[in-house]
Amino acid sequence: MDGPVIAERASVRTRWALVAVVAPIVVAVDQLTKWWALQALDDRTIDLFWTLRLRLLFNTGSAFGLGSRFAPIIALVAVVVITVVLRAQRALTGWPARFGAALVVGGAVGNLLDRLFREGGGFLGGAVVDFVDLQWWPVFNVADACICVGATLLAFTAGRTADTT
Repeated sequence: MDGPVIAERASVRTRWALVAVVAPIVVAVDQLTKWWALQALDDRTIDLFWTLRLRLLFNTGSAFGLGSRFAPIIALVAVVVITVVLRAQRALTGWPARFGAALVVGGAVGNLLDRLFREGGGFLGGAVVDFVDLQWWPVFNVADACICVGATLLAFTAGRTADTT
């Protein structure tokens, strides 16, 4: 094989490695913390410090609980987001952008699993488990936090041209 072909294949593997490692970790941590919240917060709220508390809620809507009537559509939008980010990931340069993509994909998959497998209004209508309550921001979960951090990383790295693998 030619050197450039080998280098290109190595570059492709490197580009996908971060997503292949980080996204499943995000999904696992998200699902484990939701499982814990369902067990520990079913009948109580835990006050931690300042305004931070852990309180179990079920969100059938999108961000901030909006659009609960459209839960199946929201789930389909999540599938589209995952697909678009994975396709765009090929063109991302630098590890911060790829890390951001991995966080978005992992978070979207974590919440999509809730929509698929939790009780709710039919196919893709399950409620997302939320439990981190700052009392001045909507209640969220690990997947939501990863989506926000990942999207912020993608926004800050948009337009970069140098590959800083």
